[in-house]
Amino acid sequence: MKHTYTITGMTCNSCKASVENNLNALEAVIKTSVNIENSEATIEMKKHISIETLQQAISSKYTISEQKETNIFQSKKIEQQKTELQQLFPLFLIFTFITGASILLNINPWDFSNFMLDFMGLFYIVFSFFKLLDLKGFPKSFRMYDPLAKVIPVYAWIYPFIELTLGLLFLMRIEIPLALILTLIILGITTIGVTKALFDKKAIQCACLGTALKLPMTKATFIENTIMIIMAILMLINIYN
Repeated sequence: MKHTYTITGMTCNSCKASVENNLNALEAVIKTSVNIENSEATIEMKKHISIETLQQAISSKYTISEQKETNIFQSKKIEQQKTELQQLFPLFLIFTFITGASILLNINPWDFSNFMLDFMGLFYIVFSFFKLLDLKGFPKSFRMYDPLAKVIPVYAWIYPFIELTLGLLFLMRIEIPLALILTLIILGITTIGVTKALFDKKAIQCACLGTALKLPMTKATFIENTIMIIMAILMLINIYN
């Protein structure tokens, strides 16, 4: 017999593997298949297993619940109706607030250079905040696509603090050339990973806003990094001209 369950709390392929391994370890389970995109697990079992037993088998980080057959089609239909724009609404909203705040800080008199510095500073502060909300879960998602984090796992752990530091440097106007160069390096590396993930059409979660907001890896992730890189280049040209 096969049953489909809803499992919440999964953020990356490591979570998927953990859930599958723990459920497959149960004596009555024949095979478990987890779909992380739909937060679902299909379990083929020899006999009925109570939901309490299944919950005990997986980490307390995840929550498993029974899924009624009528709701499966409803949830899939709703998911299909969600456009990419709707999924990325939180990201666009944050960008709008950061842009608006940066404009207000420099509108009278207007100073484009300071606008860019404030934008970059607020960008780093806000994005590091969301990453620090789940410092344990973020590194797993980040290592899925960042080339340096894959090779040096500790880099994924310190990345939110690097962003926080860069944000403070930009807002306080301290060591701006160094902050700009570091921006080109770290976002350049990440953009390479994002580009590869997009070309490979991998269905992975974007870690730009940590794991608090489950955003899909899309072209918007590439665009946000590109905007910051272009700003950093323009500021360096302005400084050394």
